Amino acid sequence: MGIAEVALHTMPGAGAFAGHSPASSLPLVADARGRRRKVNINSLPNSRALRGPARYSGLRSAVCQCQRLDDLARVTEGNGTWVKDAVDKASHALGDVSVPPGQAIGGNGSLNGSAVKSPPQRCKVSSVEDEGWELLRESMVYYCGSPVGTIAANDPNDANPMNYDQVFIRDFIPSGVAFLLKGEYEIVRNFILHTLQLQSWEKTMDCHSPGQGLMPASFKVRTIPLDGDEDATEEVLDPDFGEAAIGRVAPVDSGLWWIILLRAYGKCSGDLSVQERIDVQTGIKMILKLCLADGFDMFPTLLVTDGSCMIDRRMGIHGHPLEIQALFYSALLCAREMLTPEDGSADLIRALNNRLIALSFHIREYYWVDMQKLNEIYRYKTEEYSYDAVNKFNIYPDQISPWLVEWIPPKGGYFIGNLQPAHMDFRFFSLGNLWSIVSSLATTHQSHAILDLIESKWSDLVAEMPLKICYPALENQEWKIITGSDPKNTPWSYHNGGSWPTLLWQLTVASIKMNRPEIAAKAVEVAERRIAIDKWPEYYDTKRARFIGKQSRLYQTWSIAGYLVAKQLLDKPDAARILWNDEDAEILNALSTNRKRGKKVLKKTFIV
Repeated sequence: MGIAEVALHTMPGAGAFAGHSPASSLPLVADARGRRRKVNINSLPNSRALRGPARYSGLRSAVCQCQRLDDLARVTEGNGTWVKDAVDKASHALGDVSVPPGQAIGGNGSLNGSAVKSPPQRCKVSSVEDEGWELLRESMVYYCGSPVGTIAANDPNDANPMNYDQVFIRDFIPSGVAFLLKGEYEIVRNFILHTLQLQSWEKTMDCHSPGQGLMPASFKVRTIPLDGDEDATEEVLDPDFGEAAIGRVAPVDSGLWWIILLRAYGKCSGDLSVQERIDVQTGIKMILKLCLADGFDMFPTLLVTDGSCMIDRRMGIHGHPLEIQALFYSALLCAREMLTPEDGSADLIRALNNRLIALSFHIREYYWVDMQKLNEIYRYKTEEYSYDAVNKFNIYPDQISPWLVEWIPPKGGYFIGNLQPAHMDFRFFSLGNLWSIVSSLATTHQSHAILDLIESKWSDLVAEMPLKICYPALENQEWKIITGSDPKNTPWSYHNGGSWPTLLWQLTVASIKMNRPEIAAKAVEVAERRIAIDKWPEYYDTKRARFIGKQSRLYQTWSIAGYLVAKQLLDKPDAARILWNDEDAEILNALSTNRKRGKKVLKKTFIV
C-alpha cells in the first residue's frame, strides 16, 4: 500500500471516499454484537493480526472499510487541509521508509511490490526516552484500522506470550496518559469508547453472571474467518472479565481506572463531548451503581476478594485493600465532576456524596499509622463493648510486627494496606498510598508524611530500581499460609516485595502535587541507569531490586509508559493536574462538623 492509499485509509471520514480505493467494492457488514466485518483481499504472509498488533496500521491481512464507532467522518472544505493531515498520518503509519534510488514502494507496502518482510531489528536510538516512545508505538493495537490500546508486553523473542498480548485496562492507563500528554488523543478516545461497548456484554462463569457495569480486565483483537466464505474475515474484540484469568477473579479496578482516564481525556484534550454522550453517561452510572450497591458490610470501604486489582494473585489483600479504596475515592470524585445534572441522577449523586464523606473519614481516621498512632495501638485495650470504644475494630497490640517497630521513622507515616475486624495489615503498599495523595483521600499533612517516609526509607522502597509494590515481603511460614506457597510470589519477587518501574508515574504525580518534584526526579534518575539496558522489564527481584524478575516479561508496555509519563510530567509539571483531585471543601466541612458534634449517645436501650 503506497502513501496515497494509506492516506486514504487514515484520513478522517475515509469511508466517504471509499470509491477511490480498490477495496471500495467490498461489502460492509455489522452484526448484532457490533462486530466489524471485512473481506480479505491481500493476505500478507508475515501479518501479526492473529497474534497481536500489526507494526503498521496500513499493513494488515485484511482491509476494514467500516465507519468508526462514533462516526468521525469529517472533511475540511476550502483549503484542503484534510489532504495534509491524511498524508501526515500515512507517513506516521508507514514510518521512516528509506527507498534506494530506482525502487518504488509497491501496492502492498513493500519495495517493488515484493512480499512484505518481517519488521527490521530495533535500531539504536539517541536516548532512553526516544527508545521508550519507539517501543510504545510498536505496542499499539489496531481495530478496524484505528488504534484502540497497547498490548501488555511486546517481547519479539517471547514464543509464549500467554495473555500478555492483550490490552489490559489497568495496563493501558499510563500508555493513555502518555499519549494524552503528547497531544495524541485518538487512541485514548477509541479505547474509552470500545471498552464501554464491552461493558454491556453478557458475562457468565459457572452459570453465574456478575452485576451490570463490570469492565473487562482485558481484551484482544482477533481476526476470524466468516462462515461460508473462506476469503472473508472479520475483526472482533474478545474481552476477558476474569473468567479466563488465573484465579478467575473479576477486576474491580478496571471500571475505576476507566472513569479516571475519561476525566483526564476531557481535561487534557478539551473535548468534553465524549463524557457528555448518553452511552458514556450510562456507563459511568452503571459502574457507580455496582460500587454503591447495598450489602452486608458496615464499612464505607469496598469489600473485594484477593487478586482483584494490580496485585492479581493471592497475597492476603482480600477485604478492604487500600489500593481499591484510593481508586474508588478518586473515581467517585471524577464521576461527580462529569455527571450531567438531571432528575434521574439526583439519588445517585446524593449516595455518591454520602459515600465520599464516610470513606474519607474512615480511611484518614483508621488506616493511618505514624509513630504516635503506633504507640496508641500498642497500648490498646481489647474486648471493648460500647459505642465510644477507642479500639473499635478490636485490634490486638501483639499484631504490631517487630519489623514495624524498628522501621517506622520518627517523621513520616502511611496508610496501612487493609483493615478488618481484629486485623490490620501493616504492610506499606505503594500504589494505594501514592493514589491517596493524588486523589486527596489523604490530608495535606498525611500526604507530606507519606513522601517523608518514602525519602526516609529510600534504600528499602527504591534502592536500585523504583518502586517496591509493597514492603516488606511475606517470608517463611507466613508466605506459605498467605500466598498458598505461590512459586511466583516468593519473597522479594513479583507482588511479594518486587520492584515495579511502572509505579514511577504515580510517584511523579504525587510528588508534583505536593510541590516536591525532586523526589520523582531522583527516582527517574535511578531508573534511567539500567531500565533500557535491561530491556524494560515488568518487575525486579531481591530486596534491593538488583535482579530482573525471574518470570518478568521484557519490553513491558506499562514499564515503558510509566517512565515516559514521569519524564513528561517533570518537564511540564502543570500537566499533572489532569490526574489529581483537589481537596473537596464540602467533604472538609462535613468532616469538621461531624467531629464537633461528637458521638451520638443512645439514651435508652431496649431488648427485643
